[in-house]
Amino acid sequence: MRPAIKVGLSTASVYPLRTEAAFEYAARLGYDGVELMVWAETASQDVDAIAKMSAQYDVPVLSVHAPCLLISQRVWGANPIPKLDRSVRAAEELGAQTVVVHPPFRWQRRYAEGFADQVAELESSSHVMVAVENMFPFRTDRFFGAGQSSIERMRKRGGTPGVAVSAFAPSYDPLDGDYAHYTLDLSHAATAGSDAIEMAGRMGVDGPDGLVHLHLCDGSGAATDEHLVPGYGSQPAAEICQMLAASSFAGHVILEVTTSRARTGAEREQLLTESLEFAREHLLR
Repeated sequence: MRPAIKVGLSTASVYPLRTEAAFEYAARLGYDGVELMVWAETASQDVDAIAKMSAQYDVPVLSVHAPCLLISQRVWGANPIPKLDRSVRAAEELGAQTVVVHPPFRWQRRYAEGFADQVAELESSSHVMVAVENMFPFRTDRFFGAGQSSIERMRKRGGTPGVAVSAFAPSYDPLDGDYAHYTLDLSHAATAGSDAIEMAGRMGVDGPDGLVHLHLCDGSGAATDEHLVPGYGSQPAAEICQMLAASSFAGHVILEVTTSRARTGAEREQLLTESLEFAREHLLR
């Protein structure tokens, strides 16, 4: 029996393969759709190209991840304000329910000051939910690099080499802001040392607001973001899925897992199959 909660595959999960490979895997393995990660690959930024892939493989786009990673700061321009707007318009064109976005970086002051208002305005002017994602503190030596010039830049921004700091405003916990909708990422929770069940409870799982999107993955609590296959780490991935299945959760569950170390296509397919099976098993209602 298929669960009522739709299970999608993040296009980031097939990296370093291209976006189209995620549509092909999703179609072949039986995922309910994909989450489009907008980043440096040209096709991921082209809404028309994505729409054609969606039609070709008969795989809907369930959600769009805005280009807010450090590696995608120049995607769709350098100004994050119109980039978030463009992400919502892309989601509308693709028929996606949700846009996933990270809290602003602390140095994006103008964006940070108006972020909550922009999110609310975009939601009121569209059918798209803008779900702000939980993040984690960065180790300053990893975040800025180990080189002398990087350390000097970090010091100018108020950091100390080797210290864990929040790069986000108001913090890496989105509940410190004022938003209607949230994405819970279990790998990020592991890296932050957050209690994922407690965070899900604070977000709220019963109702149209609160927790509306889950990045299902795992982590061991390492200082780096791992995005392990669920069940491979220490996170309560099964318990979170069961919590959502027992609630009125009407959002989507997206497998955002790392398969970049897979040595063969068969190994990658096994990881993606195992991830989907885990989700389906624990999301049964």
